[in-house]
Amino acid sequence: MSLRAPLFYVIPAQTEQIAHAAFPKGNPYMRMRDTLGPIFTNPDFAHLFPTDGQPAHAPAQLALITIMQFAEGLSDAQTADSVRGRIDWKYALALELTDPGFDSSILSAFRTRLIAGNAELLLFETMLTLFREQGYVKTRGRQRTDSTHILAAIQVRNRLENIGESLRHALNVLATTAPEWLTAWVPAGWFERYSRPFAEYRLPEGKDKRYALAAQIGTDGRALLTRIADPSAPTWLRAVPAVEILRQVWVQQFYAVNPAEPMCWRVAEDLPPAPLLISSPYDPEARYSKKRETEWVGYKVHLTETCDAKLPHLITDVLTTPATTPDHAVIGIVQEQLAARDLLPGEHVVDAGYVTAERLVDSQQQAIDLVGPTTPEPGWQAKAGEGFGASCFVIDWEAQRATCPHGKTSVIWKETSDGDRHEVVNIRFATADCRACPVRSKCVASTRSRSLTIRAHDAYVALQTARQRQHTDGFKATYRTRAGIEGTISQGTRISDLRRSRYVGFVKTRLLHLLIGAAMNFMRLAAWLADVPHAQTRRSAFAKLAPVPM
Repeated sequence: MSLRAPLFYVIPAQTEQIAHAAFPKGNPYMRMRDTLGPIFTNPDFAHLFPTDGQPAHAPAQLALITIMQFAEGLSDAQTADSVRGRIDWKYALALELTDPGFDSSILSAFRTRLIAGNAELLLFETMLTLFREQGYVKTRGRQRTDSTHILAAIQVRNRLENIGESLRHALNVLATTAPEWLTAWVPAGWFERYSRPFAEYRLPEGKDKRYALAAQIGTDGRALLTRIADPSAPTWLRAVPAVEILRQVWVQQFYAVNPAEPMCWRVAEDLPPAPLLISSPYDPEARYSKKRETEWVGYKVHLTETCDAKLPHLITDVLTTPATTPDHAVIGIVQEQLAARDLLPGEHVVDAGYVTAERLVDSQQQAIDLVGPTTPEPGWQAKAGEGFGASCFVIDWEAQRATCPHGKTSVIWKETSDGDRHEVVNIRFATADCRACPVRSKCVASTRSRSLTIRAHDAYVALQTARQRQHTDGFKATYRTRAGIEGTISQGTRISDLRRSRYVGFVKTRLLHLLIGAAMNFMRLAAWLADVPHAQTRRSAFAKLAPVPM
C-alpha cells in the first residue's frame, strides 16, 4: 500500500457545527484539536510506505485513532465503531458525519507496520515533541520513575505442562508447514498424547508418575528433534521458530545419560536462572520473576513523568524490559533516552531499587540530582548501631590511608575489584594496633585485625553523601513526590489494563506500553487545558473519620 494522503485535514463545517452543539462546554478530543491542531501529519509516516501500490488509509488519522483507542481501553472493533458513530471522534479526525469508517483489521495492520518499520516510538515521541514545543514540558525540572509488573498474554503453566505444550506446539506448527513429512513417520501413540492441550489432561499426582510422564515427553521430543536433524529431512525445518523453541526447552529441562535411554527431567535446582528459562512456548520472551509478594510471568515497564507544580504531569519515557531485569540496571538507559529527547531532569526522584553508587555518579556527571533511598551500610557494626561501620573511618584518598575512630592508621591500601566488577579498595589495619585497642569489641569480632572494603573514590563519596542526606527533612519532602507515580500506574491500569499485555511477545508489548503512555499524555493535557486539578489519593469513608492529630 502506498501513501497518497493529504498533508492535513480541515474539519468539515457540518461536523464542527453539530459537535459544538452536542458538546457546548467542550470535550477532551475537541479541546485537543482546537488547541494543538493536527497532532500527526501524513508525511511523518512516509518512510513506512512504498511509493506505489494501492493507496493506504491516512496514517495521521490512524495514529490519532490509536491514541484515542488506548485512552479509553477499546478493542479494535470498538474503536472502528467509535470512528463511525461518535461525533467527538469525527471532529478530532476532521471527518464528514457521513464517513463510513473502515474495517477494524486496519488498526492491527497499522501497528504491524509500525513494528516492521522500527517505528514503535513514533507516536509517543511525536506527541512529546509537540508538547515540549508548546511549553508543556520543560527540561531540568523534576521527574520521577517507577516500575510495575506486566503479565504476559499467555496461560501460566507448571513445568510438566510447559514441556508438554512445547512439544505439542512444535507438532501443530509442523502439521501446518510440513504435514506430509510429519505423517510419514509420526507414531500413532503421539496423537493420543499431544492432540489436546495439556491443561485438559488429568496429570498424575505422584512424583514418580510425574517424572515418568516427563521422561516420556522428553524422549518423544528428542525423537522429533533427531528426525528434523536427519540429513533426509528438509533443512528449512531446523529454522522453524517452534522447533528452535523446542530445542531450547529440551536443553533447559532435560539431560540424557545415554542416548539409548529415556531422557531425564532435571530437578528444579538444576534449571537455568530465571533470565534464561523459557516459561511458555507461546511467548518465549516472557520470564518468571518475583518482587516481594508478587510473582508473575511476563515483563516490566518503567514509567518516567514530569512532576513540576505548575505544569501538566506528562510521561517522558516508557521503557519495557524482561521481568527479571533489576531496576538499577535501567535507570541509566532512562536517562540516556531523556537526554536524546533533550528532556533531562534536574531532579530525578526514584525508589530504592534504582539507586546504586554507579547510578549516583553517572547522574552527577549529567547534572542530575538522583533522589532516592540508598541501601543501608553493610557490616554488622553498622547494623548493630553501636559499632564502627566504614563511615566512622576517616579516608585520606591522597595519602591512601584510613584512620580508625581510635586514631590508628591503616597499613595496607589495595585497589582492586569485587565479584561484581566494581572498583573497590581493600584496607587493613595492623594486628598489634587492633589487639591492644580498648574498643575492639565494637570493631572486630574475630582475632584478626580490622579490614575494610570500600568503593572507589567517586562512588564512595556519592554513596556516603546520599546516605547522610536521606535523613534530612529536605530529602523527605522531595522524596514524598515519588508517590505520585503510583497514581500514574493506577491510571494506566484503569484505562488500558497496563499490567496485562494484550499482545504476545516483547516487541508488541513494548509498542503497547508506548501507545498507553502516549494516550495518557493526551488525556492528561486535555484535562490540564480544562483546568481539572490533579487527583489526590483517595481515602476510604472510614479513614476520613479518624481524628486529626493535635
